Amino acid sequence: QVQLVESGGGLVQPGGSLRLSCATSGSIFSLFSLYVMGWYRQAPGKQRELVARITSGGSTNYADFVKGRFTISRDTAKKTVYLQMNSLKSEDTAVYYCNAAPTIATMPSFWGQGTQVTVSS
Repeated sequence: QVQLVESGGGLVQPGGSLRLSCATSGSIFSLFSLYVMGWYRQAPGKQRELVARITSGGSTNYADFVKGRFTISRDTAKKTVYLQMNSLKSEDTAVYYCNAAPTIATMPSFWGQGTQVTVSS
């Protein structure tokens, strides 16, 4: 069974930090290196938006609103991707989703179930 399981969300005060994890499972992720892993978020009443993504070679790109505050990384051996979030703001409050996007068009993409991040005092 193919799964992306996010963890690490929760309630944090403004200026605080959280680290999200996305663990992959399923035989298809023996091809983990063929996936670009990403984090997206969706706030109430808003569209889902890209936060950050990382290739198997370690190339990253970030949304402007998180540059300098968030860091995405991946552990190939563990087939896991992380999102370190620092200097959190109230506007970072959202459900954060992990995404696996294939580099080969015929392969499927996957989404996790999401983890809630709430930034509030």
